[in-house]
Amino acid sequence: MAAVGSRGTVTEAQGFNPDKDTEALRNAMKGAGTDEAAIISILPHRTIAQRQQIVEAYKRAVGKNLSDDLISELTGNFEKVVIGLLMTAPVYDAYELRNAIKGAGTDEACLIEILASRSNAEIKALSAAYSKEYERNLEDDVCGDTSGMFKRVLVSLLTAGRDESNTVDEALAKQDAKEIYEAGEARWGTDEVKFLTVLCVRNRSHLLKVFEEYKRISGRDIEDSIKREMSGCLEETFLAIVRCIKSKPAFFAERLYKSMKGLGTTDSILIRVMVSRAEVDMQDIKAEFLKMYGKTLHSFIKGDTSGDYRKILLVLCGGEK
Repeated sequence: MAAVGSRGTVTEAQGFNPDKDTEALRNAMKGAGTDEAAIISILPHRTIAQRQQIVEAYKRAVGKNLSDDLISELTGNFEKVVIGLLMTAPVYDAYELRNAIKGAGTDEACLIEILASRSNAEIKALSAAYSKEYERNLEDDVCGDTSGMFKRVLVSLLTAGRDESNTVDEALAKQDAKEIYEAGEARWGTDEVKFLTVLCVRNRSHLLKVFEEYKRISGRDIEDSIKREMSGCLEETFLAIVRCIKSKPAFFAERLYKSMKGLGTTDSILIRVMVSRAEVDMQDIKAEFLKMYGKTLHSFIKGDTSGDYRKILLVLCGGEK
Protein backbone atom coordinates (compact mmCIF):
# COMPACT_ATOMS: atom_id res chain seq x y z
CA MET A 1 0.00 0.00 0.00
CA ALA A 2 1.30 3.46 -0.84
CA ALA A 3 2.19 5.54 2.18
CA VAL A 4 -0.38 7.96 3.58
CA GLY A 5 0.22 11.29 1.86
CA SER A 6 2.17 9.53 -0.88
CA ARG A 7 3.02 11.68 -3.87
CA GLY A 8 3.06 8.74 -6.23
CA THR A 9 1.15 8.32 -9.49
CA VAL A 10 0.22 4.68 -8.81
CA THR A 11 -2.49 4.24 -6.20
CA GLU A 12 -4.58 1.28 -5.03
CA ALA A 13 -6.96 -0.06 -7.65
CA GLN A 14 -10.52 -0.06 -6.39
CA GLY A 15 -12.45 -3.35 -6.42
CA PHE A 16 -9.14 -5.19 -6.63
CA ASN A 17 -9.41 -8.96 -7.08
CA PRO A 18 -6.07 -10.82 -7.41
CA ASP A 19 -7.77 -14.00 -8.65
CA LYS A 20 -9.54 -12.09 -11.41
CA ASP A 21 -6.24 -10.41 -12.41
CA THR A 22 -4.51 -13.79 -12.38
CA GLU A 23 -7.10 -15.21 -14.77
CA ALA A 24 -6.72 -12.21 -17.10
CA LEU A 25 -2.91 -12.56 -17.10
CA ARG A 26 -3.17 -16.30 -17.82
CA ASN A 27 -5.45 -15.61 -20.75
CA ALA A 28 -3.04 -12.91 -22.01
CA MET A 29 -0.29 -15.53 -22.28
CA LYS A 30 -2.32 -18.42 -23.70
CA GLY A 31 -1.84 -19.66 -27.23
CA ALA A 32 0.30 -18.06 -29.90
CA GLY A 33 1.43 -14.52 -29.14
CA THR A 34 0.87 -12.41 -26.04
CA ASP A 35 -1.84 -9.88 -25.32
CA GLU A 36 0.40 -7.02 -24.14
CA ALA A 37 -2.60 -4.68 -23.82
CA ALA A 38 -4.08 -6.94 -21.13
CA ILE A 39 -0.80 -6.86 -19.19
CA ILE A 40 -0.68 -3.05 -19.47
CA SER A 41 -4.27 -2.79 -18.28
CA ILE A 42 -3.40 -4.62 -15.05
CA LEU A 43 0.16 -4.46 -13.66
CA PRO A 44 1.05 -0.74 -13.83
CA HIS A 45 -2.41 0.12 -12.48
CA ARG A 46 -1.82 -1.85 -9.24
CA THR A 47 0.32 -0.90 -6.26
CA ILE A 48 3.36 -2.96 -5.27
CA ALA A 49 1.34 -4.55 -2.46
CA GLN A 50 -1.47 -5.48 -4.86
CA ARG A 51 1.00 -6.93 -7.36
CA GLN A 52 2.42 -9.13 -4.61
CA GLN A 53 -1.07 -10.52 -4.04
CA ILE A 54 -1.33 -11.22 -7.79
CA VAL A 55 2.04 -13.03 -7.69
CA GLU A 56 0.77 -15.23 -4.83
CA ALA A 57 -2.61 -15.85 -6.47
CA TYR A 58 -0.90 -16.81 -9.76
CA LYS A 59 1.40 -19.32 -8.07
CA ARG A 60 -1.56 -20.78 -6.18
CA ALA A 61 -3.68 -21.12 -9.33
CA VAL A 62 -1.00 -22.14 -11.84
CA GLY A 63 1.78 -23.64 -9.73
CA LYS A 64 4.35 -21.46 -11.49
CA ASN A 65 5.99 -18.08 -10.95
CA LEU A 66 4.27 -15.25 -12.80
CA SER A 67 7.65 -13.62 -13.50
CA ASP A 68 8.95 -16.83 -15.15
CA ASP A 69 5.91 -17.05 -17.43
CA LEU A 70 6.16 -13.36 -18.36
CA ILE A 71 9.90 -13.67 -19.10
CA SER A 72 9.16 -16.55 -21.48
CA GLU A 73 6.55 -14.42 -23.28
CA LEU A 74 8.07 -10.93 -23.36
CA THR A 75 11.26 -9.33 -24.65
CA GLY A 76 13.31 -6.15 -24.45
CA ASN A 77 12.44 -3.09 -22.43
CA PHE A 78 8.80 -4.10 -22.07
CA GLU A 79 9.93 -7.28 -20.32
CA LYS A 80 12.34 -5.34 -18.08
CA VAL A 81 9.76 -2.85 -16.88
CA VAL A 82 7.09 -5.53 -16.31
CA ILE A 83 9.47 -7.75 -14.31
CA GLY A 84 10.53 -4.72 -12.26
CA LEU A 85 6.90 -4.05 -11.38
CA LEU A 86 6.54 -7.54 -9.90
CA MET A 87 9.24 -6.93 -7.27
CA THR A 88 8.96 -5.26 -3.89
CA ALA A 89 10.97 -2.04 -3.56
CA PRO A 90 13.91 -3.57 -1.60
CA VAL A 91 14.11 -6.58 -3.93
CA TYR A 92 14.07 -4.30 -6.99
CA ASP A 93 16.86 -2.14 -5.54
CA ALA A 94 18.87 -5.29 -4.75
CA TYR A 95 18.24 -6.62 -8.28
CA GLU A 96 19.45 -3.37 -9.86
CA LEU A 97 22.54 -3.27 -7.65
CA ARG A 98 23.37 -6.90 -8.43
CA ASN A 99 23.13 -6.18 -12.17
CA ALA A 100 25.33 -3.10 -11.69
CA ILE A 101 28.06 -5.18 -10.02
CA LYS A 102 28.08 -8.60 -11.68
CA GLY A 103 29.86 -9.40 -14.91
CA ALA A 104 32.53 -7.36 -16.67
CA GLY A 105 32.60 -3.72 -15.67
CA THR A 106 30.55 -1.87 -13.08
CA ASP A 107 27.58 0.46 -13.53
CA GLU A 108 28.83 3.06 -11.04
CA ALA A 109 25.99 5.46 -11.88
CA CYS A 110 23.44 2.88 -10.67
CA LEU A 111 25.32 2.35 -7.38
CA ILE A 112 25.49 6.11 -6.84
CA GLU A 113 21.84 6.75 -7.72
CA ILE A 114 20.43 4.12 -5.38
CA LEU A 115 22.77 4.47 -2.39
CA ALA A 116 22.75 8.29 -2.39
CA SER A 117 18.95 8.56 -2.54
CA ARG A 118 17.64 5.92 -0.13
CA SER A 119 16.80 6.38 3.56
CA ASN A 120 18.47 4.37 6.34
CA ALA A 121 15.49 2.01 6.49
CA GLU A 122 15.51 1.54 2.70
CA ILE A 123 19.26 0.78 2.66
CA LYS A 124 18.87 -1.78 5.46
CA ALA A 125 15.94 -3.39 3.61
CA LEU A 126 17.73 -3.56 0.24
CA SER A 127 20.89 -4.97 1.92
CA ALA A 128 18.79 -7.69 3.58
CA ALA A 129 17.03 -8.43 0.27
CA TYR A 130 20.41 -8.66 -1.49
CA SER A 131 21.64 -11.22 1.05
CA LYS A 132 18.45 -13.25 0.78
CA GLU A 133 18.13 -13.17 -3.02
CA TYR A 134 21.78 -13.70 -3.95
CA GLU A 135 23.32 -15.26 -0.80
CA ARG A 136 26.01 -12.61 -0.97
CA ASN A 137 26.99 -9.62 1.15
CA LEU A 138 26.31 -6.32 -0.60
CA GLU A 139 29.09 -4.43 1.15
CA ASP A 140 31.61 -7.14 0.20
CA ASP A 141 30.45 -7.03 -3.42
CA VAL A 142 30.64 -3.22 -3.55
CA CYS A 143 34.13 -3.32 -2.02
CA GLY A 144 35.21 -5.94 -4.54
CA ASP A 145 34.05 -3.81 -7.46
CA THR A 146 35.12 -0.29 -6.42
CA SER A 147 38.23 1.31 -4.98
CA GLY A 148 39.72 4.31 -3.19
CA MET A 149 37.64 7.10 -1.73
CA PHE A 150 34.69 6.21 -3.99
CA LYS A 151 34.54 2.82 -2.26
CA ARG A 152 34.78 4.45 1.18
CA VAL A 153 31.86 6.79 0.47
CA LEU A 154 29.66 3.92 -0.75
CA VAL A 155 30.57 1.83 2.32
CA SER A 156 29.66 4.78 4.55
CA LEU A 157 26.26 5.08 2.83
CA LEU A 158 25.73 1.30 3.17
CA THR A 159 26.08 1.52 6.97
CA ALA A 160 22.73 3.37 6.94
CA GLY A 161 24.04 5.55 9.74
CA ARG A 162 22.84 9.00 8.67
CA ASP A 163 21.26 11.10 11.42
CA GLU A 164 17.60 11.36 10.36
CA SER A 165 16.45 13.84 12.98
CA ASN A 166 15.60 17.45 12.14
CA THR A 167 18.00 18.92 14.68
CA VAL A 168 20.15 21.79 13.46
CA ASP A 169 23.19 22.71 15.53
CA GLU A 170 23.99 26.22 14.31
CA ALA A 171 27.51 26.25 15.75
CA LEU A 172 28.29 22.81 14.31
CA ALA A 173 26.85 23.81 10.91
CA LYS A 174 29.24 26.78 10.79
CA GLN A 175 32.11 24.54 11.86
CA ASP A 176 31.20 21.89 9.25
CA ALA A 177 31.03 24.53 6.51
CA LYS A 178 34.39 26.00 7.60
CA GLU A 179 36.04 22.56 7.73
CA ILE A 180 34.73 21.57 4.28
CA TYR A 181 36.00 24.88 2.90
CA GLU A 182 39.40 24.36 4.51
CA ALA A 183 39.48 20.75 3.25
CA GLY A 184 38.89 21.87 -0.34
CA GLU A 185 38.88 25.38 -1.75
CA ALA A 186 41.23 26.83 0.90
CA ARG A 187 44.09 24.36 0.40
CA TRP A 188 46.24 22.69 -2.22
CA GLY A 189 44.72 19.25 -2.77
CA THR A 190 41.52 18.02 -1.18
CA ASP A 191 40.81 16.23 2.10
CA GLU A 192 37.92 14.08 0.82
CA VAL A 193 37.42 12.39 4.21
CA LYS A 194 36.07 15.64 5.68
CA PHE A 195 33.48 15.83 2.88
CA LEU A 196 32.53 12.19 3.59
CA THR A 197 32.20 12.77 7.35
CA VAL A 198 29.81 15.67 6.89
CA LEU A 199 27.84 14.70 3.75
CA CYS A 200 27.26 11.03 4.65
CA VAL A 201 26.45 11.46 8.34
CA ARG A 202 24.60 14.73 9.08
CA ASN A 203 20.82 15.07 8.77
CA ARG A 204 19.08 16.91 5.94
CA SER A 205 18.04 20.03 7.90
CA HIS A 206 21.54 20.43 9.30
CA LEU A 207 23.15 19.96 5.86
CA LEU A 208 20.92 22.58 4.27
CA LYS A 209 22.25 25.00 6.92
CA VAL A 210 25.82 23.82 6.19
CA PHE A 211 25.31 24.54 2.46
CA GLU A 212 24.00 28.01 3.31
CA GLU A 213 27.00 28.71 5.57
CA TYR A 214 29.39 27.29 2.98
CA LYS A 215 28.14 29.73 0.35
CA ARG A 216 28.54 32.61 2.80
CA ILE A 217 32.14 31.61 3.61
CA SER A 218 33.35 30.64 0.14
CA GLY A 219 31.13 32.63 -2.17
CA ARG A 220 30.35 29.41 -4.04
CA ASP A 221 27.60 26.83 -4.04
CA ILE A 222 28.81 23.54 -2.53
CA GLU A 223 28.11 21.81 -5.87
CA ASP A 224 30.46 24.18 -7.71
CA SER A 225 33.24 23.46 -5.20
CA ILE A 226 32.75 19.69 -5.50
CA LYS A 227 33.07 20.02 -9.29
CA ARG A 228 36.27 22.06 -8.88
CA GLU A 229 37.83 19.81 -6.24
CA MET A 230 36.87 16.29 -7.34
CA SER A 231 36.52 14.19 -10.46
CA GLY A 232 35.06 10.93 -11.72
CA CYS A 233 32.87 8.69 -9.58
CA LEU A 234 33.74 10.48 -6.34
CA GLU A 235 32.57 13.81 -7.76
CA GLU A 236 29.37 12.20 -9.05
CA THR A 237 28.67 10.57 -5.66
CA PHE A 238 29.10 13.74 -3.62
CA LEU A 239 27.02 15.70 -6.14
CA ALA A 240 24.26 13.07 -5.95
CA ILE A 241 24.26 13.24 -2.13
CA VAL A 242 24.06 17.06 -2.17
CA ARG A 243 21.30 17.08 -4.81
CA CYS A 244 19.26 14.47 -2.92
CA ILE A 245 19.62 16.51 0.28
CA LYS A 246 18.44 19.63 -1.55
CA SER A 247 15.58 17.90 -3.42
CA LYS A 248 15.15 14.23 -4.28
CA PRO A 249 12.43 14.96 -6.86
CA ALA A 250 14.77 17.40 -8.65
CA PHE A 251 17.58 14.81 -8.51
CA PHE A 252 15.35 12.19 -10.16
CA ALA A 253 13.93 14.70 -12.67
CA GLU A 254 17.50 15.37 -13.82
CA ARG A 255 18.21 11.62 -14.03
CA LEU A 256 15.13 11.15 -16.23
CA TYR A 257 15.97 14.13 -18.44
CA LYS A 258 19.54 12.98 -19.01
CA SER A 259 18.34 9.44 -19.78
CA MET A 260 16.24 10.76 -22.67
CA LYS A 261 18.00 13.83 -24.07
CA GLY A 262 20.43 13.66 -26.97
CA LEU A 263 20.99 10.66 -29.18
CA GLY A 264 19.33 7.48 -27.95
CA THR A 265 17.77 6.75 -24.60
CA THR A 266 19.44 5.21 -21.55
CA ASP A 267 16.56 2.82 -20.96
CA SER A 268 18.03 1.22 -17.83
CA ILE A 269 17.94 4.56 -15.96
CA LEU A 270 14.53 5.50 -17.34
CA ILE A 271 13.02 2.15 -16.30
CA ARG A 272 14.66 2.13 -12.86
CA VAL A 273 13.52 5.63 -11.92
CA MET A 274 9.97 5.19 -13.28
CA VAL A 275 9.48 1.83 -11.54
CA SER A 276 11.12 2.76 -8.22
CA ARG A 277 9.53 6.22 -7.81
CA ALA A 278 6.03 5.65 -9.28
CA GLU A 279 4.54 4.98 -5.86
CA VAL A 280 6.80 7.33 -3.89
CA ASP A 281 7.17 10.83 -5.34
CA MET A 282 6.45 10.74 -9.07
CA GLN A 283 4.00 13.65 -8.80
CA ASP A 284 6.78 15.81 -7.35
CA ILE A 285 9.30 14.56 -9.92
CA LYS A 286 6.89 15.52 -12.72
CA ALA A 287 6.44 19.01 -11.22
CA GLU A 288 10.23 19.48 -10.92
CA PHE A 289 10.75 18.18 -14.46
CA LEU A 290 8.36 20.79 -15.86
CA LYS A 291 9.95 23.55 -13.76
CA MET A 292 13.52 22.57 -14.72
CA TYR A 293 13.06 21.79 -18.42
CA GLY A 294 9.89 23.61 -19.50
CA LYS A 295 8.32 20.42 -20.85
CA THR A 296 6.24 17.70 -19.25
CA LEU A 297 7.77 14.35 -18.40
CA HIS A 298 4.84 12.79 -20.27
CA SER A 299 5.82 14.60 -23.50
CA PHE A 300 9.47 13.53 -23.15
CA ILE A 301 8.55 9.87 -22.65
CA LYS A 302 6.12 10.03 -25.56
CA GLY A 303 8.78 11.48 -27.85
CA ASP A 304 11.64 9.23 -26.76
CA THR A 305 10.09 5.76 -26.42
CA SER A 306 7.78 3.62 -28.51
CA GLY A 307 5.28 0.76 -28.54
CA ASP A 308 4.11 -1.16 -25.49
CA TYR A 309 7.16 -0.02 -23.53
CA ARG A 310 6.03 3.59 -23.95
CA LYS A 311 2.46 2.73 -22.95
CA ILE A 312 3.52 1.22 -19.64
CA LEU A 313 5.86 4.14 -18.81
CA LEU A 314 3.06 6.61 -19.54
CA VAL A 315 0.80 4.79 -17.07
CA LEU A 316 3.57 5.01 -14.42
CA CYS A 317 3.92 8.70 -15.27
CA GLY A 318 0.23 9.15 -14.47
CA GLY A 319 -0.68 10.17 -17.98
CA GLU A 320 -0.89 13.92 -18.60
CA LYS A 321 -2.25 14.62 -15.14
